[in-house]
Order: sequence, then structure tokens, then C-alpha cells
Amino acid sequence: MSAFVTPGEHTTRPTLQGTFGMSSSTHWLATAASQSVLERGGNAFDAATAGAFVLHVVEPHLNGPGGDMTGLFATAEAPGTPVVLMGQGAAPAGATVEHYRSLGLELVPGAGGLAAAVPAAVDAWLMLLQEHGTWELADVLSYAIGYAEEGFPILPRVTKQIESVRALFEEHWPSSAAQWIPEGRVPQPGELFRNPEYAQVLRELIAAGENADTREDRVAAARREWATGRVAKLASEFLSRPHRHSDGGDYAAVITEEDFARSSAGFEEAATIEFRGHTIAKVPHWSQGPVLLEALRILDGLPDERLDPSTELGAHTVIEALKLALADRDAHFGDNDLDLDAMLSEEYIAVRRALIGEVASGESRPGTVGGSAGDAPRLVSAAEFAATQAGDLSGFGAGEPTVPGARARAGAGSAAEAFAAQDPAEPGADETGAVRGDTCHIDVVDRWGNMISAMPSGGWLQSSPTIPGLGFCLGTRLQMMWLDEERNAALTPGARPRTTLSPTLVLRDGEPVIALGTPGGDQQDQWQLLLVLRLLVGGYEPQQAIDAPALHTTSLVGSFWPRTFEAAGVIVEDRLGEEVIAGLEARGHRVTRAGDWALGRLSCVTREPATGLLQAAANPRGAQGYAAGR
Repeated sequence: MSAFVTPGEHTTRPTLQGTFGMSSSTHWLATAASQSVLERGGNAFDAATAGAFVLHVVEPHLNGPGGDMTGLFATAEAPGTPVVLMGQGAAPAGATVEHYRSLGLELVPGAGGLAAAVPAAVDAWLMLLQEHGTWELADVLSYAIGYAEEGFPILPRVTKQIESVRALFEEHWPSSAAQWIPEGRVPQPGELFRNPEYAQVLRELIAAGENADTREDRVAAARREWATGRVAKLASEFLSRPHRHSDGGDYAAVITEEDFARSSAGFEEAATIEFRGHTIAKVPHWSQGPVLLEALRILDGLPDERLDPSTELGAHTVIEALKLALADRDAHFGDNDLDLDAMLSEEYIAVRRALIGEVASGESRPGTVGGSAGDAPRLVSAAEFAATQAGDLSGFGAGEPTVPGARARAGAGSAAEAFAAQDPAEPGADETGAVRGDTCHIDVVDRWGNMISAMPSGGWLQSSPTIPGLGFCLGTRLQMMWLDEERNAALTPGARPRTTLSPTLVLRDGEPVIALGTPGGDQQDQWQLLLVLRLLVGGYEPQQAIDAPALHTTSLVGSFWPRTFEAAGVIVEDRLGEEVIAGLEARGHRVTRAGDWALGRLSCVTREPATGLLQAAANPRGAQGYAAGR
């Protein structure tokens, strides 16, 4: 019998069940495209790739082909081996601390070409298709090409995002104005919007392999075209011209054609732990993925009643465990040689677990890995957060800020104000607009047992100027790197930014059983922790777990410009209940109420190996994410 609070009998929608195939994503058109591929005989990897390219078109404020992605998958042939799909590009060769400091910068800007890592999302999806797909590239890309050429109904959030950065586009980024404000008019919600230039890019990828002998060779030719063809040439040439960045300065980007040519996606070994009879697989510590692993390891040593996020004790305990894991992320994670096994060892975890008290901690408390003080790098100083603590931010960038109250307070017409507008708050979010979509997610499982969870992101329409002839811009992932060689995740040519993109795969007895994830920047692993606990410990059905009240801490070093921090901060959905919220406040948590349905963009698919039963569920918040299957 579970010690968790019993979930409500009614859910916003049913948990889908079937035996053929399931897809779930943050946009119904991507879900439908993925399911269409399954229905036509494709496998989960064909389907996910088709859905991902659709997401590039229909959610341009949340991801794009100039961005990045990470994925986790398991194949029917090797079900017990979770694999990382690495689509996080590295810093260009010219991206050095010395160069950026010479420009007068103290942080990597949140928008503009200097924040662009080498885009790797497209190459990653093509590599997955090449190695594990079954469909021809032309068939996979037909869905995205169709929407880009013939039009798709543009989301209200996209039009509001365009409106909010209209002045920036018209005054400083005319190529973006030409793309997103055609004929001087912001498109209306539901209006069919087209991106023929991106459709042409996709057609060129297909044409690159038309004379190749095999399907795999045709996809390989497309990958070469992406890395060495028109995309690399136009992007590097265009961004080499000075243009406005989020700090108000005009700078030239450093990315070159050679950076594109040297970049390649890859497959990597997943980081894993055991938790309550399941294997939890994550992207290693060059992402924030091990935050979920460390938090689960800390909580695994506690009784079930302390793991229920719907109770005061459980919510407090979960928040405190997350603070410890996030402090380790901020101090230690990056594209480095961190001994992750040591960080997840019982000896280390026991010390961390003992730090959880009965009241909220207001400090960042990273541990020391390896037993010497020198292994704990310098953290952000109090002075660096003084403006944030005083509530005096001048603005925030075009990334995924998660701190409540971090809205722009600059004077009208200032440079910072132009970059302040973000994806508008979902219904029920607080007046600060702290709640917003910021990335995409897709999960697919097929009847053969192939399963994938993937997180496309970056290359938002407000990231940098649209590249003429391509129909998209590059991303801003370098803003997660520091202009300080003493830190982990310092800006280093060839190193990957410590991405927040963090999908999850769950296995049991050597078989994949759950693929899950959510957009949300610094909240991704926080919201996923709630889902994992409710599924694996609380016994919730997938849709019940997604619908359940959510919360997250803001007591962390923000991953996005301007790198904010709010000690003891917690954001909760009001549905958590007055008694629980009052109890958290009594324990010293600085609680911000976000509304009843405001936090989390979770989706998941599941498979029961013994019976072949498949399930899927999706986030109802914002009425955009949907699951499909049979």
C-alpha cells in the first residue's frame, strides 16, 4: 500500500492504452506526425525524427534547426543498454574567455551570435535515422516540408512572442522582421504561417543523397551537406557582421564554416542509478541530467512518506534534496572529468542526505567530490547576485529564465528591455510571467519495443538574427558557460555547454519501460523528479502523475543570462493546498504561488514488456501537448 496521498479519481484526459504504438509531445502536430509514421510501418526512431523536424517548424519560439537536442533511447535489439543521443554542439574555436572579455563582457550574452554553440540538433536526428531508422529521409522530412511550404496554424504564444520583440527586430534585426513580421504585420493566432526558406534547406538535404546507393548513404550525404554546405556558409558569413546582443552591445559572432565542418553528433553511454527496482538513465554531467540521479539517490534512503510531493513533509524533503543536487550541478557539472560514480556513491550520498533538516536551507551547499577542498570550485559570489536579491534586475535574456520576479525593469526603449519579453505565461501563472514554455519534448514507443525520449531546444526565433536564405537563426547555449577560467563550465573552445536539456529513460529488468521528459530549463529535472516519484513510489497512473500539483525550487544558479539566484525560493501550484503551502512557509520556504495549472510540461510513454501494453500521457497545461496511440 503506497504511503502517498491518493490521487484524484478524475484526470484532465485519459491515460492512453494500446499495443501498437504511442507518441507524446509538446505540440499536437508533432505527435500526429510521429503517430502517422508508426501507422505507416516506421519504427520509433523514424517517428521521433519526423516529429522533431515538425517541431522546428511549428514551435519556432521554443526550438529550431539552429539549436541543439539531447535524447535517450533503447532499441529492441539491445533493450538493456540505454544510449545517449548527443546533439549538443560545442563552443566555436574562436569562443574564448579572452576574446569575450576584450569586448567588455562579464557574462556570455543571452541573445546574439556570440551565444551560439555549433548547431547539432539536425545532425543528431539524421544520425539517429541513419543508424537506427528504417525510412527514407525524404519520407521522414515530408511532414516538416509540408508545414513549412503549405503553412501551419501559428500558436498564440508564437504571435505574442513576435509582438514582444517586434521593436528589436525592426530596429536591429531586419532579417528577423522580414521572416516573422512579413509586410510589417505580426501574424494573428491561427493564421497559416509559412517558412519556405527552411523547406528549401530540407529539400537540399534530401537532394544531397539522391545519387547514393543505400538509404544509410543517402542520410550520410545529408549530414555532410548540413555540415559543409549552404547552411554553414550563410550562417557564418551573416553572423560575422556586428549585430545587437542582449547586453545592448553590437558584436560579430565567432562561429565559422570550419566550426560547422568539425562538429558531429554522437552516441554516448548513459549515466544510471538503481532506484526502487528500476534503472534510471540520464545524459551524463555535461548536462544537468545527474541532478535527477543524485536527488533520487538522496531520497532512496528515506521512508516513502517523505517522498510524496503532495504533502508538507514530502514537498519539503523533495525541495531540500533538489537544492543539494542543484548545488552540486552548479559547482561541479560541465564538460569535464568529474568522477560521477563518486558523486553518486553511498558514502557521498549519505553525507548529502544528512544535510536535510526540518527547515528550509537558504544556502547553496555543494559537496566536495574526491575528498579535497580543491575539488570544490569557486561558486558565484554574493556580490554577483546583489542586484537579484535586491529585486533590481535590468532585464533578462532570450533563454529560459526561471526566477520569479525576474522581469525587465529597464526604462522604456532600453536595450535590455528589447530582450526582456519571453514566451507569455500560461493560464494561471503569476503576474511576473515566471512560468513559460521554453523547449520542446517528444517521446515515442513502438510495438517492437524501441523507445526514445528527446529534448529539442535552442535556436528560438528571438535567439539571434534570422539568417537570410535559411529561415532560421542559431541558438544561445553558450550563455550557460562562464567567462571565468576558475569555474567548471568556463567558456572553452571545443567544450560543450552544460545544457539543461535532460530527457529520462526508465528500465526494469533490462527492458525500457518509461520514456519521459519536460521543457523547463532549470526545472526540467525538478518536474521529472515529481513524475518519477509518483509513478514508481506512489503508484499513480501516467496521466494522474502529470496532472498532480507541481512545484520547484529557485534556490539555484540560473543557467541562463543573467544567471540569477533566489535563496529558499519555491514556486508551487495553488492546488498543492493551503495547508501544505502554509506548512512550507512555516519551514522557511519563500513560496510563490503560480496558479492552479501553471507548472510542468511533462509527457511520457510506457511499455509493459511482459504483456506488450503501451501507455501514453501528456501535459494538459496550456492545451498544447497531446499524446496519441493505439
